[in-house]
Amino acid sequence: MKRYGHLVLACLVALVSALSALHAQACTRVVYLGPEGRILTARSMDWKTDIGTNLWVLPRGVARQGLVGETSLTWEARYGSVVATAYDIASSDGVNEAGLMANLLWLPESEYPELDGETPALSISLWAQFMLDNFATVSEAVAYVREQPFLVITDKMPGEDRLAALHLSMSDALGDSAIMEYVGGELVIHHSPDYQVMTNQPTFERQLVLAEYWDEIGGTTMLPGTNRPADRFVRAHFYINAIPKVADAELAAASVFSVIRNASVPLGISTPDSPHISSTRWRTVFDHKDRRYYFESAMMPNTFWVDLRQLNFAPRAGARVLTLGADQREVYAGDVSGKFRRSAPFTFLGLE
Repeated sequence: MKRYGHLVLACLVALVSALSALHAQACTRVVYLGPEGRILTARSMDWKTDIGTNLWVLPRGVARQGLVGETSLTWEARYGSVVATAYDIASSDGVNEAGLMANLLWLPESEYPELDGETPALSISLWAQFMLDNFATVSEAVAYVREQPFLVITDKMPGEDRLAALHLSMSDALGDSAIMEYVGGELVIHHSPDYQVMTNQPTFERQLVLAEYWDEIGGTTMLPGTNRPADRFVRAHFYINAIPKVADAELAAASVFSVIRNASVPLGISTPDSPHISSTRWRTVFDHKDRRYYFESAMMPNTFWVDLRQLNFAPRAGARVLTLGADQREVYAGDVSGKFRRSAPFTFLGLE
């Protein structure tokens, strides 16, 4: 009878998960907590069309502002960073020289505040970059946001009528994590090293409920296999802690790549009853200890990386770009740290 009850509950959870994913765009993020400080974070970027991603090196010492008018935040970048852009108007994923990583994933439930004419604010295109520019650890970033709150202002997606709906995850070299979401117009912060996995739906609070339920069932009993966000969350949550915990950098990276690939959406997949589900375009893995930022395009059968310890982040070095081409088809292999070319920096999207 107990087994039957579990089965009924599993069916109900699967049904709720399916219904909750009706408006989702697909992305997944996982954090690997290995021994001897071997911390790695991986994410998949899933979208219905090419988002024009390139890799950029952005130096420290650059003055930026929030691009939303008179109450825009202003700051000078304390840390240099390497970012993967969306349309070359926003940092969608990136890492800084201190070992902090920031990832933006789609969250349909997002509801952002409006400018109030008083509270400092910034464009959503700069949300991740603000964190990379200013903080070395997750705790620093969370403390700042709680003590000096600011507003994140959304804007329309390029070429679309809908507003960007995103939530932010951060992880650092200490293994700490934080998730920031705007729910009902209010910022909600989840901060703990335990928050290793995030997908793009439902809200993170509900994702934690899913984790608790599936922890009781156990991943070796059964795992949901669809490409829906809740199912990808469950698989990633199980596998990121099922793979071996090793200090070896190459083995750890290979294991983490295997997990994020398992949570990816096959390229070109057609889901007639859920046409919104998007194919994985690219994946990144960041080794926080060795400061190595891996990139893998779904269009190319090879993986390459950027060694942040080989980069010059001084202001005089300027911005540099590694052009990935349409659908990230450019072929690179191994360490590409020396292949970035000097360029005028891309322009963040704002209301100004």
